[in-house]
Amino acid sequence: MDQTPAAQHTAQWLAAFSEALDAGDAAAAAALFADDSYWRDLLGFTWNLVTLEGPAAIADMLSAQLAHVLPCRFAVEGEPVVEDGIVIAWFSFETRAARGTGILRLRDGQCWTLLTSMFELIGHEEKTGPRRILGTVHKARKDRITWTEERQKERAELGYATQPYCVIIGGGQAGIALGARLRKLGVSAVIVEKNARPGDSWRNRYKSLCLHDPVWYDHMPYLPFPEDWPVFTPKDKMGDWLEAYASIMELNYWGSTECRSAAFDPETGTWTVRVCREGQDHVLRPRALVFATGAYGFARMIDFPGAGTFRGEMFHTSEYLSGDAYRGKRCAVIGSGSSAHDICVDLWESGAEVTMIQRAPSIVVKSDSLMEYGFAALYSEQAMARGITTDRADLLFASVPFRLIPAFQRPIYEAIAAADADFYNSLSAAGFLWDFGTDGSGLLTKALRTASGYYIDVGASDLIASGAIKVASGAGIDHIDAGGLTLEDGRRVAADVIVQATGYGSMDEMVAHLISPETAKRIGPFWGYGSGDPGDPGPWEGELRNMWKPTAQEALWFHGGNLALSRFHSQHVALQIKARMEGLDVNVFAAS
Repeated sequence: MDQTPAAQHTAQWLAAFSEALDAGDAAAAAALFADDSYWRDLLGFTWNLVTLEGPAAIADMLSAQLAHVLPCRFAVEGEPVVEDGIVIAWFSFETRAARGTGILRLRDGQCWTLLTSMFELIGHEEKTGPRRILGTVHKARKDRITWTEERQKERAELGYATQPYCVIIGGGQAGIALGARLRKLGVSAVIVEKNARPGDSWRNRYKSLCLHDPVWYDHMPYLPFPEDWPVFTPKDKMGDWLEAYASIMELNYWGSTECRSAAFDPETGTWTVRVCREGQDHVLRPRALVFATGAYGFARMIDFPGAGTFRGEMFHTSEYLSGDAYRGKRCAVIGSGSSAHDICVDLWESGAEVTMIQRAPSIVVKSDSLMEYGFAALYSEQAMARGITTDRADLLFASVPFRLIPAFQRPIYEAIAAADADFYNSLSAAGFLWDFGTDGSGLLTKALRTASGYYIDVGASDLIASGAIKVASGAGIDHIDAGGLTLEDGRRVAADVIVQATGYGSMDEMVAHLISPETAKRIGPFWGYGSGDPGDPGPWEGELRNMWKPTAQEALWFHGGNLALSRFHSQHVALQIKARMEGLDVNVFAAS
């Protein structure tokens, strides 16, 4: 069958690329890339998460890595397509250690963007398909050990008679997803979680909490939600799912366990992790340590002037459970992000008088509009019908380098602004300050840059527009007194209850607390990619800082984010840990 022009261009480019790599000719390979090109590599070539910009950076990486990686077996997968003059093609490849998937975008015959992502270690594959374990012994024997007895023995001994290779601090979705990945790879791991049960990190939040992201975006690895799962998952249902998942995946989950400290011994290559498990002090000695506590540190309570004189209740959103106790009370919620909006609604539904204190503009998008314009192409029933599975959607999303995300996102928000003009006019009329970010690129880039300052509207905005939830915006808080707070412009808000929806500190704080301030300083900041946006200072990094990749501290990783990021990058963290456990040649390239 004759090839389409797109297929011909793809085959020609991939053949030339493979030939240059086989010859060890980094310059020839780099010459196949456009001047404004981007190569995002997720472990495949660099054993790192790196975005290379331009032929010179690409040549430098290949010169450093080719002898270690030995890439080969490049093959086009499926039929390339053309979108707006750009050829988009999927391909597979292998290296000395691993197998990977790639997505290539060609413009005028040259590579514009390239994604290479490792998904499997050769010789250390997950036991799926023909490698599936039998699960029993088809032979009569008097010393038979059942599956239940094996699991009981493992639970009793791991962390005591035997040491886990990895300890994961944090048992929310990120820790559970990583635990499942490691289990499939044969890496022994203990998940340490201060809450009693898997899923409690969701159950213990305010009662009205519901996921704002859709079901197609939120699957866990290996075990997708059932076909009739609701589009938006209530928090207790999510908690129950995570608990069932942890059981089905046979995770070694230590609930009611708090990590007290961790110290690394470079001589032995092991960590000393001190925990308190159900009131008993204990020491674990893994070779790999992962912080899976999200992208944040501790809850941030701001000590506003005069706060100590306030006669009512004042607390952080992390302590908020329900508005039932505040019926008829005047409640001020400081903040205008997701939690602030949700809590304002819950208080209003409980019969409280609610004022949102908005100190800076927030990005707000109607849920229906975000589903239509933002998610539908990759994460929706329509996408599934086009053959875009969750795994393929994750890779397509990852194939867009951070430098280009704003340009990809701005048209989405221009369309949303036009479609929902009346909605935004009503918010402005109520005094609510909104924007689409400093560069108009919207919620996604804001989440990647600062992980804060946005809200997917599921009802609060109508209450704000109608005046049911009052807004005091455009000024900071000057001081708090016995009966409320006063803004910097002199406006006063009387309050019986003040809820601080003021976010969380950086992960550095937790590293400094559990390991040492010196280690936290050596590793550096977390999240954001150096966009220069407020809250995400430069220099440009091109990848999220210190997430899912090797850090300045040996044998220490950080894993977190929403359900989608936790699902996708749990594979990358697990592969890095498995490779080190097996003693593979892990030659990490760090882009300058």
